[in-house]
Amino acid sequence: MTRAALYLRVSTDRQTVENQRRDLHKLADLKGWTITQTYTDEALSGAKGRDKRPGLEALMKDAARRKFDIAVFWSVDRLGRSTSQVATAMAELDAHGIAQFYHSQAIDTSTPHGRAMLQMAAVFAELERAMIVERVKAGLARAKAEPEHIRRAKGKRPIGRPSLPKAKAAEIVQLRSAGHSLRATAKASGVSLSTVQKVLATA
Repeated sequence: MTRAALYLRVSTDRQTVENQRRDLHKLADLKGWTITQTYTDEALSGAKGRDKRPGLEALMKDAARRKFDIAVFWSVDRLGRSTSQVATAMAELDAHGIAQFYHSQAIDTSTPHGRAMLQMAAVFAELERAMIVERVKAGLARAKAEPEHIRRAKGKRPIGRPSLPKAKAAEIVQLRSAGHSLRATAKASGVSLSTVQKVLATA
């Protein structure tokens, strides 16, 4: 009997792990694996380290205890978003004698071909994420370059943080003038300490 552990992860609270769960249960039935444990991380980015993902942390600890024979993931990017993350986790699981299967890529790390394919998939996952980041940066740069009156005419919101209302700025100045400390002023006006400092610097 092959004991399988499933790992399910979604990045936001608007997503659900149920589609991943259904696909991996079908896979386990097809392969004849017995699912002994399911680990989940919901609303957690794959870019976060293992210590910020309790489901993955639990899976890795149980792998060290040999509580299962194979770790099953819906996709490589469920394990991690960077080559180093994936490679480190893969090496650790391998050191514990745990095989891995990645459903979307049909990668089985119990074979040399599967190991090579996994490393390649991790590289492309990182490249895709980098390209997304660059597209977002480029979009923001274009938006910032567009004159504000044109943005307003298009009904777009201003770029950056909203400005502090004049009444709130006046309240901050008044509290400080009355002898309140910076922290007390921030607390009383319901803003951050840095906001208080910025207002007073321009007052």
